[in-house]
Amino acid sequence: MESRELVRWRSAFQLFDLRSWLIVIIGTIVSLVIIGIPTAIIDNPFFVRMTPVRTQDYFIWVMTGCLVGLIAGTNTLTTKTQSNGKVVSGGILSFLAVGCPICNKLVLLSLGTSGALTHFAPAQLYIGIASLVLLSWALYPRLQAINKSCCPHE
Repeated sequence: MESRELVRWRSAFQLFDLRSWLIVIIGTIVSLVIIGIPTAIIDNPFFVRMTPVRTQDYFIWVMTGCLVGLIAGTNTLTTKTQSNGKVVSGGILSFLAVGCPICNKLVLLSLGTSGALTHFAPAQLYIGIASLVLLSWALYPRLQAINKSCCPHE
């Protein structure tokens, strides 16, 4: 038996047309590239990563891309909500969560190399979780508003 909330989310996504899904895909790809290149998750000649990419980095990176894409897709529908601050904050936190801890100049200046590896690196998982929570928190009211505008009887 499906929960009522899951049914509501699915009904909001059923309102997406081809244009909305294309925006979702483009938004996902763009956010993955914008985060993946400077953090060197995507190998490139411009940035070099000093520490290996961890499994959690890939997970947070992909989930961030998907959530940002879905948020972008909801912008194609007529219902508007204010969630820009959460999206930007979530994106910045995601960037910090998946980046190399000793490649981040601010962290390196604040904590030094050993501090970045012993204190900041373990905290990146929690920063990533906070990022995903913020992005989900930005998506949730948009889906609720879409449901209320199209299906007021539910």
